[in-house]
Amino acid sequence: MQQLIEKYIENIRIEGKTLNTQISYRLDLEQFDKFAAKFFPAGETDAKQVSILMVRDFLRELHDKPDKNRSLARKTASIRGFFRYLKRMGIIEKNPLDKMETPRFEKPLPKFFSEEEINLLLKIPEADTKFGIRNRAIFELIYSSGLRISEVCNILLQDIDTKNCLLRVKGKGNKERIVPIGRPALQAIQTYLSIRPAFDPDGKDAHLFLTKSGKPFYDRQMNIILMHFIRLIARQKGYSPHTIRHSFATHLLKNGADLRAIQSMLGHSSLSTTETYTHVTLEDIKEAYHKSHPRAREKKS
Repeated sequence: MQQLIEKYIENIRIEGKTLNTQISYRLDLEQFDKFAAKFFPAGETDAKQVSILMVRDFLRELHDKPDKNRSLARKTASIRGFFRYLKRMGIIEKNPLDKMETPRFEKPLPKFFSEEEINLLLKIPEADTKFGIRNRAIFELIYSSGLRISEVCNILLQDIDTKNCLLRVKGKGNKERIVPIGRPALQAIQTYLSIRPAFDPDGKDAHLFLTKSGKPFYDRQMNIILMHFIRLIARQKGYSPHTIRHSFATHLLKNGADLRAIQSMLGHSSLSTTETYTHVTLEDIKEAYHKSHPRAREKKS
């Protein structure tokens, strides 16, 4: 089945799935292949003979593992997409998941920084070194425009419209969107641009942000740098550069921004994904109510 997995991964690569998605789907399918192989006499999974019971047993075995909701949801999507592809290509006659309902997994509420924490985070990188200036510009831009790390790594100099305070972003599936840039972020970027030749003396690279060797960032490289600062203010484990994106959406919503406008800025294809942030703000409202309302604080007799 390994060859079929490779063909499927190549197919989603052509369709525009990100490298991280390709890696995750491959790992999911290889894990399922290893699990399903024990049901076959030769110890090798036959995709044509995979049953819905095998898939259910696989998911059931994973159910009690850490981070189960996110993991199970993705693994279900990986397997469903794989067998849908095999059927479309005529490799199998029947998709074993056709009659299996997609399990409903509880989505954990996204973590986010308070506005005070964000302000502290943006000030941590030193402004008197080229690396501090660059890192501060990266933080400012992520929070200002709600970007993913991969999107920040791919920004080109030509993508910034300083006159109109706009940025062209290439998101998941190579989908482009235009997002606004706040004045503080734009100012931080312009400060960085003034010292950018220190990273790229010959001016040969078109990417906005560069590493100390003058090359474009990989996601992992940028993540490591930003995590160094985030750990200084994170309240608990689980905070990351993506938390800044969550904070961007949460703070916009709490201050009255329209949900569809936030959806557009985040590049979400489905409004339901953006609606996660309404649960966050509702939790804040409930907490504020119980802390502040005199009748809410009364003990029951």
